[in-house]
Amino acid sequence: MGLLDRALNIGESKRFKEYEKRVARISAYEAELEHESDDGLRARMDALREQTRELPEERIDGALADALPEVFAIVREVGRRTMNMRHFDVQLIGGMVLDSGAIAEMKTGEGKTLTATSAVVLNSLAGRGVHVVTVNDYLAKRDAEWMLPIYDACGVTVGILQSDMHPEDKIAAYR
Repeated sequence: MGLLDRALNIGESKRFKEYEKRVARISAYEAELEHESDDGLRARMDALREQTRELPEERIDGALADALPEVFAIVREVGRRTMNMRHFDVQLIGGMVLDSGAIAEMKTGEGKTLTATSAVVLNSLAGRGVHVVTVNDYLAKRDAEWMLPIYDACGVTVGILQSDMHPEDKIAAYR
């Protein structure tokens, strides 16, 4: 392995250790959230959303970083309840990678669609809108509708863009 490869691996290893620490913080919420009612989970999300939206713009990114463990834990619990799909730790890490603005490479069948839900819900708290880009109309519609129970339970509205939509409908979907 060359010097550059070793340096890159060291950097990735350090980042991965940070992700593992965050997964531990997320998992620490699990026992508590299992006993929370569906309405209680929604109320927690609504409270986090309200707290975030009351902040000045320059403090929002820090608040989202602070809220990440609780939001990811709530999304994990909601996924388990609504769809019988509990995010694996690696999917939580994928959500953190997406939240950081990086690309999370995952193979077919590893749960990219579920992975994205945690980052989408977290970033929706600020009310700025979150856009998930999917390669074609069929997959965009399928994936949005498939994950809709999670988004609904977390108070996130979803719009779906299709290439044959009228401009007014596209504007509504973006909102």
